[in-house]
Amino acid sequence: MTAHGGPPAVRLRPGVEATVLRSGLHLRGRDASVTLEGSRALPALWELLRDRLAPEPAAPAGAVRRSGGLDPADPRVAAALDRLTGQLRAHGLLAEFPAGREEPAAWLAASTERPAEAAARLAAAPPVVTAADPAAPLAAALIRALHRAGVRPETRTDGCLPPGLVVAAAGAPPVAVAADRTAGGGFVTAPAAPDRVRADAGALAARLADPADASGTEAGPDALTALLAGAAAQRLLCAAAGLPEPAGADEDQRLLPGLPAVLVAEAAPPRASYHPWVAGPAAASEPGLPPAGDLAEALRRVGALADPLLGVLDAPMPGALPQLPAALAACPTPAGPLVAGAPRADLARLAAACRAAELRLGGAAVVGAGPEHARGRALRRAALAADRLDAGPALPEEQWREHPQARHWRAVLTGFAGHAEALPVVRRLGAEQAYGAVVRVPGSPAALGSAVEATPADAAAMALLGAVTRAMAADHGPAGAAHVPLSGAEAPLAAAGAAPAAWADEGWAEVWLAGIAHREPALTAALMRLAGPAPGPWPPPADDPAALRTAAALHTCGFTVLAGPKGSP
Repeated sequence: MTAHGGPPAVRLRPGVEATVLRSGLHLRGRDASVTLEGSRALPALWELLRDRLAPEPAAPAGAVRRSGGLDPADPRVAAALDRLTGQLRAHGLLAEFPAGREEPAAWLAASTERPAEAAARLAAAPPVVTAADPAAPLAAALIRALHRAGVRPETRTDGCLPPGLVVAAAGAPPVAVAADRTAGGGFVTAPAAPDRVRADAGALAARLADPADASGTEAGPDALTALLAGAAAQRLLCAAAGLPEPAGADEDQRLLPGLPAVLVAEAAPPRASYHPWVAGPAAASEPGLPPAGDLAEALRRVGALADPLLGVLDAPMPGALPQLPAALAACPTPAGPLVAGAPRADLARLAAACRAAELRLGGAAVVGAGPEHARGRALRRAALAADRLDAGPALPEEQWREHPQARHWRAVLTGFAGHAEALPVVRRLGAEQAYGAVVRVPGSPAALGSAVEATPADAAAMALLGAVTRAMAADHGPAGAAHVPLSGAEAPLAAAGAAPAAWADEGWAEVWLAGIAHREPALTAALMRLAGPAPGPWPPPADDPAALRTAAALHTCGFTVLAGPKGSP
C-alpha cells in the first residue's frame, strides 16, 4: 500500500521490447532479458499483457479485447497471463509506480523496479554542483545533464578548485563525483565522499596530464565535454538514488569488484572506457581486497595493477616470445627488462608481475598474491641465499631422475637448449623434508637453475625448468633481460579450483603443481625451522613516492609485501 492508500501500479519498465520467436518470445529491457519458449500462444498472450501493463489502457474501460483468439476473461488465459507476469517480475522487467502521486522520471523507471524510492532519495538531497566557474563549459554541461534527468541542482562557486574541475554531490550522507578535462581527454571519478573525490581528482589530473596529447584537445571538444558531463550526472544520480554503479565491475573483467573505477575519455581517437583506480591517495588507508583465491583472480588483479593509463606496473605479456617448450612473459621494470618462464603463460605472467613489483619497490621486498604466496617465495629465497644448496652430500640420481617432470625438463635442457652436460645436484637441507637443487655445467660456478622444494624430484624438476627458461630467455628475450624462474610457491594458486583429469599423472603440469600445492604447508614449516620465522611486513621508505604508491596499490589489490631476506637478489 502507498501513502495514499492505494496499491502501486505495476507496469512495464520503459524500454522493454519483445521479439516474437517461432514458439515463444524474447523480452529485453535496459539491464535484463528473458527468453520464453514452448507455446505458440505466447505472442498473443504478450499482446494482452502489454496492453494490461501499458501506462494507458489500450481499450475503453469495460471493453473485451481478444488477441489471437484469446479471451482475457477465460480463467485459463487469466492464469497464463499471471504466470507470464510472474516471469516478467522475476527478471526485473516490471516497475511499481505509486498510486495518486507524481510519477518518477522515465530513466528511473527504466533503471529500477521501484523508481519511487529512488526518486524520493534524490528529492531529499538534490545535487550541488561546485566549480571555480559554474558557467565554464564542463560545469554548464553537467548542470544541463542533471536538468534533463529531472533534477534541479544548486550551483556553488569555489575559487580553490582548479579551473575546469567540477565536483557534484548529492544524497545524505553526501556522495560526490568529479569531472575534468585534460590535455588529451578527461575523466570522471568513481562516486565517493566529497573529500575523497577531490583528492582523487587531483591525483588523476596529475597522472593523466601529458603535453604530448595536447593535439587531442581540438578533436571534438563539445562532444567530449557532453560525454564527461553525462557520465558524471549518471554516476552521481545512480549513487545518490541507490542504483547500480554504471561501471559494472561484475561484467567488465578489467575492473575489480569493490574497488573504484574511473571513466577516462580520450580525444584522439575519440573513445571512453572505465579503468581500475587502485593507486589513489586513499589506497593505503583502506582495507583493500582479500587475497586472491586462485590464479585467474590473481591475474585479474595484476591487470588492474598494470592498467596502461592508471596502473603502477607494466603489464607482463608473452608478446612475440616463444611459448614452447616452456612459456615466457616479459615486461620492463625500473631495473631493466625481465623475462619470466613457466610451463604455462599464466604462471609466467604472475611470476613476472611479482618480480616487477619487487623491483618497483627497490628490490628489497618479496611480493606475493597473498600471505601464503609471499611467504613461500620469501622462504625459498632465504634458503637459496643461505648457501645451503652446496652443503652436504649430493643425493643419488635415482631419487629424482625417473620423475616425469624431471625427466622431461632434463631432456629439453640437454636437447633443445643445448646443455648436454648440465645436470642437477640435489641435496637435503639439514634434517628437514626440504631439498635444494642446482643445475650447473661442469666446471662453471654459475647456476643455470636452482630450486627449493619438498621432495628431491620436485626440486630437480623445478631447477631444470628454471634452466630451460633461462636458456630460452637468453636466446629470445630482450638484451640484458633479467630471468625470473617459476617456484613451487605459485602452485597453490594454480591448483585452486582446478580438477585434473582422473587419468592424468605428474607428467601433466596440472597434476604436478597440485602435488606441490599439497606439500606446500609442510615445506613452509620445514623452511621456517631451518631459517627462522618468515619475514614480516616490508615498510616502504617514506622518501620514495613511487615505492609508496606501488605498495599502496599492491595492498589495495590484496597482495602481500614482506621484507626480503638479506643477501637475496
